[in-house]
Amino acid sequence: VQLQAFGGGLVRAGDSLTLSCAASGSTFGNYAMGWFRQAPGKEREFVATLSRIGSSTYYADSVKGRFTIFRDNAKNTVYLQMNSLKPEDTAVYYCAASTRLKATKTYEHDYWGQGTLVTVSS
Repeated sequence: VQLQAFGGGLVRAGDSLTLSCAASGSTFGNYAMGWFRQAPGKEREFVATLSRIGSSTYYADSVKGRFTIFRDNAKNTVYLQMNSLKPEDTAVYYCAASTRLKATKTYEHDYWGQGTLVTVSS
């Protein structure tokens, strides 16, 4: 499956932003979908995931209550709604697909999008 993430940009602290990740090339519903992010000088970290079956969601503690992951299988797209953004949310955000039922680790994901930059100013 090919993934393309978009929707990043420059926003102010407290603003909202929605990222999108369009999938193609395979049956979208066969994959658990996740979002990760990588800030400058830091390792890529888990942000949120949506399970393959049942659409269960899981979030990193740092974004819980502020970010929401959801998918539209008809559009082969997964979204990350980000509210109350903070400067520490600044990072390149990556979407990823996993054949596992649920995946929260980078090594558990088989396919990655190219990343979209989110910059949050204070």
